[in-house]
Amino acid sequence: MAISLLPDNPAAWAYRSWDDLMAIPREEREKLQLEAVRINFHRLRDRIPALTKLADRQGVDTIDKIEDILPVCFDHRVLKNYPIQIIENRDFAKLTQWLGKLTAHDLTRIDLTGLKTIEEWLGRLEAFGMLVTYSSGTTGKLSFVPRSYDEFGPWKFHYYNVTLAASGVNCWDNHLPTFFPGYRGGYQTMLKMMTLFNREMAGGDEHYYTLYDTHIPADLMALSGRLQSAEDKGEVASLGLDPALLEQRQQMLAQGRSREGDLEVWFGRLIQQFKGQRVKIGGTFSDLYRVAKAGLDKGMTCEFAPGSVLMGGGGMKGYKDAPDDWEDQVKTFFGIPRMGNQYGFSECIGNAPLCEAGYFHLPPYSVPLLMDAEGGCLPREGVQKGRLVLVDPIPQSYWGGFTSGDEVTIHWNEDCDCGWKSPRVGKTIRRFAENEGGDDKITCAGSQQAYNEFMEFVQGDA
Repeated sequence: MAISLLPDNPAAWAYRSWDDLMAIPREEREKLQLEAVRINFHRLRDRIPALTKLADRQGVDTIDKIEDILPVCFDHRVLKNYPIQIIENRDFAKLTQWLGKLTAHDLTRIDLTGLKTIEEWLGRLEAFGMLVTYSSGTTGKLSFVPRSYDEFGPWKFHYYNVTLAASGVNCWDNHLPTFFPGYRGGYQTMLKMMTLFNREMAGGDEHYYTLYDTHIPADLMALSGRLQSAEDKGEVASLGLDPALLEQRQQMLAQGRSREGDLEVWFGRLIQQFKGQRVKIGGTFSDLYRVAKAGLDKGMTCEFAPGSVLMGGGGMKGYKDAPDDWEDQVKTFFGIPRMGNQYGFSECIGNAPLCEAGYFHLPPYSVPLLMDAEGGCLPREGVQKGRLVLVDPIPQSYWGGFTSGDEVTIHWNEDCDCGWKSPRVGKTIRRFAENEGGDDKITCAGSQQAYNEFMEFVQGDA
């Protein structure tokens, strides 16, 4: 039976079952998406300073067809488009002023007195009602996503639904002891999601097992490059950082050196402790393969109960020459026949789970477009390869239209063997920075000068 969704409340879409969302006919879904994007753009156009600036400069006032949204989708780098001196000087007034251009919330009301670290700043924002998280790329500069508790409900429900879609296990009804080979918390987007959702999925904090009980301070991530440079020159003391922070850095460096051995011992203990039980295991592909290879080399396999969940992601860092059957080795070692996987961005709520036919399926609230090399929109038919642009109509705190740094192939026809009906992304995904010698340049639809002016506005005099 067809479901009825309202275009003026796309947040409610995330509360519907994944199977219901994947059964919406294309014509109905695209009509719904266009109206949702149109309404959301109208709501936020003059409430978010950065969006107002870009829309004014590009001359976009209304959205008549989905391609009209392309000129007002933010470059993904805008979320880290602040002068690095703000971070180095820990000037939280200017950092807040910069972030205020990207949100509909009035951040001038936040009390910034007494702040000494980025971690404290993020905590103060959260107490105010924001859920700001960060991600970091190869440059080490943090991208701050200005999400708030306005988006918490749909974010949570989507996370549960997409876990079910990717793994086949309903974690609403089945609380499983959960293993995560990383740190226990932090404001990094993935770690924050673990804190917000994975602990509850596990049935409580006592059922959530992490390799390290500490969390990653945002300050260490933000200043990693500067710290390394200062350490090489013997000038760390001149940075004026909290000694406790520097001690945390030394602990993390030591953990990094011993991590491979720690990982093997930690997993080995859990494998014995939870033998015969249903569990949920998550981690990067490289970590999962590292453990699996070490175990298989010793003639070992796990004996978890049927219905256990295995979720991977994050690439194969450290294993550029991994064998073609590495995924089969992982599943063989853990004794779990299906390894779940998702594709998405910190900026957008709607991750795409990997179907059994090997494609990432986008939910209705992740509206995709593909940009060609000249900044135009590729046809939304057949099979097309280009730069992925995603528009998320759910957020009310920030504008959800982003031009990514990923080159993907989208299959627009709804003929996937898995039966899900939605645009699907092929597993081969490449970063443009890699394709173009490390320089991710976006030729914006419309005027490049307009986009340059927009980026300068966001950075402003912060």
